[in-house]
Order: sequence, then structure tokens, then C-alpha cells
Amino acid sequence: MDTNAKITRKNNMLLAFISVITVLVLIAVVGWFFLKPQSATIQGQVEASEVRVSGKVPGRILELRVKEGDAVRKGDTLAIIDSPEVLAKLEQAQAAEDAAQAQNAKALKGAREEQIATAYALRQKAIAGLDIAEKSYKRIQNLYDQGVVSAQKRDEAEANFQAMKASEQAAASQYQMAVNGAEKEDKSAAQALVNKARGAVDEVTSYIRETYLLAPIDGEIAEIFPKTGELIGTGAPVMNVLDKQDSWVVFNVREDYLKTMTVGKTVNAFIPALDMQIKLKVYYLKDQGSYASWKATKVSGQYDLKTFEVKARPETYIEGLYPGMSVIIHNF
Repeated sequence: MDTNAKITRKNNMLLAFISVITVLVLIAVVGWFFLKPQSATIQGQVEASEVRVSGKVPGRILELRVKEGDAVRKGDTLAIIDSPEVLAKLEQAQAAEDAAQAQNAKALKGAREEQIATAYALRQKAIAGLDIAEKSYKRIQNLYDQGVVSAQKRDEAEANFQAMKASEQAAASQYQMAVNGAEKEDKSAAQALVNKARGAVDEVTSYIRETYLLAPIDGEIAEIFPKTGELIGTGAPVMNVLDKQDSWVVFNVREDYLKTMTVGKTVNAFIPALDMQIKLKVYYLKDQGSYASWKATKVSGQYDLKTFEVKARPETYIEGLYPGMSVIIHNF
């Protein structure tokens, strides 16, 4: 009986020892799984360029020719703005140009034939009057020399002669002006008025072209803001065109992981929405500043780990890649 008790006690001790060893092994295994360094996973988001389409002129949305999600080509008409004020300004500018053209034509043509004939007749009359005044003055001068007439009579005849000479010169100038037409300066001024009016027409015409909103790039309509019939102001955004050819991924990376995401480095990533592995090339890295998330390396905190914004582009165009999609980097 004592022998059996000893054997039983020995077996129990062995069993207990094995149990302890087993528990210790299990604890070690569990601890290894839980305490071993975990590989980091970084999640980013796809972004893409959007071009805002705006109008230079205020007006009312007359027609929207596209819908959100439509693919467009550069130069396609996206919307039409109704702007009666601009059309009215065009009519005013065209009327001003017509008036300037008429004024310029008059300056280039010169005086009418009737005006030239009238100027010629006035000059001939002045010549005749001067001839008579000159002859009268000479006769009075001879009589004055002979002592027949008084000095006052001679002075009156001389004054009349000088007056008729001045009248003849004035008539000659008027006749010559009518023959020559407008002066060079007048013609230049008239042409300048034409150019000014034509420039005003061109300006208003350019505004009318701006009532047709065209696609600035090849892309996809991302958002449309106003509805048909709504009023918009100068420079008000009408819609955004998404440029899917210009897309990138933004990551927020803690600085102790930056050694594997330096500028120019290529990293492997996964897009859950497309179930696709892609390659990204890092091209931008910037400190997000003190307002961004950070982590102390120790409880007492010897230094802080800051967060950096990292941007990377796909090495090739990816069909179906849209802004907002998640991009994952595993085993970081």
C-alpha cells in the first residue's frame, strides 16, 4: 500500500510538472504573438485635380448641356448664360462704331463741291474788292501828293485798301481749306475714334462669347452648382470638371516610418475598392506642423514623433480610380 501511494504521488507530481510546463509554454506562445512587433498598416486617400468652370458675365442659366458624371472633351459647350445687358451693350457699341465710321469718311472725303464753289466765289469777290480798293488808294495818293485832297481822305483810302487785302487773304485761306479738305490731324483723330469704337465692339463681343461656357480640359463633370433658370454673378462657379488623369494619393505618416517613404521611392499599395495592387511613387513630403497628431516616444517624453503629409502618384493610369477611394500600404 505504501508503495502504491508513493507511485501515485510520483505520478501526480510528474503530471503537475508537465501541466506547469505546458502552461508556461502556452503563456510563452501567446506572449510571443501578442508582444512581437506588429507590422504597420498605413491608409491613404485618392485625390484628383478639379477645374472650376465660371462665367465672366452675370446672367441667368439658360441651358445646362451636361449632367454630373458625364464625360466631356476640351472645348465642349457645358452651359449657356442669358445676359440681355451684354447684348444691349453690343448694340450701343455698334452704333458708336457706325457714327465714328461716318465721321471718318467725312474727314477723308473733305468738303462738298457746293462748299468749294462758295469759297471760290467769295475769294473772287474779295479779289475784285481788293483791286478796286487798291486803285482808289493810288488815285487818292496822287491827289494827296498834288495837295488836292486832305490827309484824312488819303488815310481812309489806305485803311480801306488794307482791309480789303486782309479780306482777300482770308477768302484765299478758306478756299484752300475747302479744296484740301480736313487737316492731317483731323483725319488722324477721326481714325482714332473709329479704332476706339471698334475696340469697344470687340470687347463686348468677347463678353458674348463668354456666355457659352466651354470645357477647359478633358474630364468628367464632378459637380454642378446652379439650376437652369438661376441667376449667377460675375465669376460665380457653375460646375467642376474632374481631371482623372491627374490623380494622387495622400498619406499621413508618422516620422519614424518616413525612412521607407522618401521622395522618389516607389511603394506597393492596395486599393480595396478595385481589389488591385498598384505601385506609387512618392513626390511630396511636408511636415503638417504642431497642430497635427504626434506621439511621445516615452511616458516621460524625450522627443515627439510628428506626422508628415506624403503624396504619391500611381506609376500608370488606373481606370476607375476616383477621389475618396482608400489606398492601403501593408507591412510597413
